[in-house]
Amino acid sequence: MYNHTAEESTMTDDSKMTLNLLLLGRTQSGKSASGNTLLGSVDFTSYLSPRSVTTSCHLGRSCHISGLARRNGSELAVQVHVLDTPGYPHSSLSKEQVHQEVKSAVAHHFGEKGLHLALLVLRADVPLCEEEDDHTTELVQELLGPKWKDFTVILFTHADRVEKAKFEREEYLHIASDTLHKLIQSVQQKYIFIDNHATILKEENLRALRKIMEFLRQNNYQRILFK
Repeated sequence: MYNHTAEESTMTDDSKMTLNLLLLGRTQSGKSASGNTLLGSVDFTSYLSPRSVTTSCHLGRSCHISGLARRNGSELAVQVHVLDTPGYPHSSLSKEQVHQEVKSAVAHHFGEKGLHLALLVLRADVPLCEEEDDHTTELVQELLGPKWKDFTVILFTHADRVEKAKFEREEYLHIASDTLHKLIQSVQQKYIFIDNHATILKEENLRALRKIMEFLRQNNYQRILFK
């Protein structure tokens, strides 16, 4: 269901804004670690494991953040809500179980309040192949419907590995697979690199959130309700 309105209808009151971010992606793509970076806290469990770590959805909320958005010349206090989700393929859950878990959590946590974006989490250091792309985009399309591309941002994790290989980020994407190029084009070049091991995570947190707000401004603060 869609409900496109002006920016002012996204406010909880005249001085606040809620930003709802849904993390989707493959197992071990870095969703939980990215959620922690975006929140500026450690809400989600994240560690190296030979099996899928996240088995159910969890919602994290940031404190109110200043300096990200303004309305009518006045600064807004932005609260970020991040919904972490199990990935697929999953070591213990079927595709149907993952989809049902995510759909139920979205219906429970993300209502009409605030702006909504889906963040499609991909590892920058792992090539994206066509079959994997089908898995990663299918659930986004189910949740957002035919206009999913307008409300989806690709979030590349492991940006530190790209830098250690002495690649500039744009150069790295230039030599990526055709599948990844098509996916980036389909979401109108909306992508973010994130380093969840940055020395100063607060700076990485604000840099990523400012980029997300830039995408929202470019989209004229249109909003979508997840199905």
